[in-house]
Amino acid sequence: MAFFVLTTCLPAFLIAISAVFAGPWPVMAVLSLTLMMAGLDHLVGRVAAPLPEDENQTADRLSACLAVIHLGLVPLVVWALSGDLLTTIDKICLFVASGIFFGQVSNANAHELIHRREQHLFRLGVWVYISLLFGHHVSAHLLIHHRFVGTRDDPSTSRLGESYYRYLGRAYTGAITAGFMAEARRLKRVQRSFLETPFVIYALGAFIFWGGAYAIGGITGLVWYVGLTVFAQQQLLLCDYVQHYGLRRHRDSAGRLEPIGDRHNWNAPHWYASGMMQNAPRYADHHAHPYRPYPMLAMTADGPILPRPLPVMAVLALFPPFWRRVMDPRVQHWKDTPTP
Repeated sequence: MAFFVLTTCLPAFLIAISAVFAGPWPVMAVLSLTLMMAGLDHLVGRVAAPLPEDENQTADRLSACLAVIHLGLVPLVVWALSGDLLTTIDKICLFVASGIFFGQVSNANAHELIHRREQHLFRLGVWVYISLLFGHHVSAHLLIHHRFVGTRDDPSTSRLGESYYRYLGRAYTGAITAGFMAEARRLKRVQRSFLETPFVIYALGAFIFWGGAYAIGGITGLVWYVGLTVFAQQQLLLCDYVQHYGLRRHRDSAGRLEPIGDRHNWNAPHWYASGMMQNAPRYADHHAHPYRPYPMLAMTADGPILPRPLPVMAVLALFPPFWRRVMDPRVQHWKDTPTP
């Protein structure tokens, strides 16, 4: 567990220091989430072993602490970006580091929390997503993505040949619509009022954070805050794009979907990025066991593997010709490989 603490808390510490001090700290915060991660993964390689089960309680405590840290960093960073303490270069570095941290570490942690059965942990995850103005993702992920992943019924599943930029609009609006409709159907089944939909909480929470950003830094603070959330949302959408690119589940003659399996997710076994993202790159095991705590997630024995760490592949996805050159042959390999 010490490794998860180090990889997730180190950038949070550097971002907090960067918000109140000038000097090398903002640059170090960026480097800790980019070149250092990529370099260590290149040097160390791949690690596949899960942690012992007795680490799960400690893992939940770390997840709760990270959620609280995130909810504290958001106003601190908005304050720093809105003020005059930092130089322009410092602010740019702080913005980049915070956006990456919110979109990769905070997102991975919130994803873990919304899969916990304990209500206090679940609610923490929800509020992390709300703080990123992405509350609808909770409903879309739990009610749509896990059920329909690998099909056209899941807006978050990217298609072979589809660029990230084409995927972006479809996935964003599709998740809102599909999540909203799924919640409406659920409320109808249990005979609850429409006002009880979590989308009311998502919307009210967004207004609270908008108001908080305005109170901290006026219009400038609000603009910085919205910019940070948009940047973080792109990190989340890029992860979804990369982790399901081109992989499909088949339907039988009766229209039933094949069970979710190792072949329907791109895994990334790289050491440091996996620690930083709480084993989110071990995606096949997560889809097979959605409530399995992240220390217990293992690399599957037979499934698609990304050639580089997940954050590195997310950067590559921003350049569609290079992305397709690397990934399309790999997708075709799995299409041509018979199902065991």
